Amino acid sequence: MYWWDPTYILVLIGAAISGIASLNVNSTFAAYKRTLNRQGLSANEVAMMILHNAGIYDVRIERIRGNLTDHYSPTERVLRLSDTVYNSRSVAAIGVAAHECGHAIQHMIGYGPLKLRSCAVPVANIGSTLSWPVILVGLFLGQPGIARAGVLLFTFVVIFQLITLPVEFDASMRAISILDDSQILAYDELRGAKKVLKAAALTYVAALFSTLLQLLRLVLIVNRSNRRD
Repeated sequence: MYWWDPTYILVLIGAAISGIASLNVNSTFAAYKRTLNRQGLSANEVAMMILHNAGIYDVRIERIRGNLTDHYSPTERVLRLSDTVYNSRSVAAIGVAAHECGHAIQHMIGYGPLKLRSCAVPVANIGSTLSWPVILVGLFLGQPGIARAGVLLFTFVVIFQLITLPVEFDASMRAISILDDSQILAYDELRGAKKVLKAAALTYVAALFSTLLQLLRLVLIVNRSNRRD
């Protein structure tokens, strides 16, 4: 059974790294959700201010269930803030809301990497869904070419993760710049928002690293099978 071979350690390492990054962002958010901004603004109010100041009036702000499930949907023109963010007046929540506004601004100005990521979504989904079945079919039939095609499909997932990094980093930089320039947060409050967004950014780095380890595992499995043949 290929999924229980020694290369599975790579998956475990990737899962551990992603888990640590997830724990880090949750603990950082928890630490700064107790720090309320002095202006008494809620995250959804700040989001509306940022969007309107950027000339964006056709994006709805909605509440969504969950913890840190915040996201911006360019196709629906909706900015969704999670239960833990929407009405919160913490510097952590405001940082997250501003980050999502950063994505809306990227969409408005036609930010290249965001366009590229949107185009890459269906390809990445295909790669994620079909890579393992194609690899297993190739190994079962003793056809290395088919197995390699499955590995190639998985590289689309890696490419998508790679494209995601500049999109997320740019959104965070825009958020911090806006919060600073507009003086929505004071200097000491801004430090908390920065730490939350930095921790969130590291989850994307961890996801990329984990995906690279999975790709390495697939390459090792296919190459080992070829040597046996």
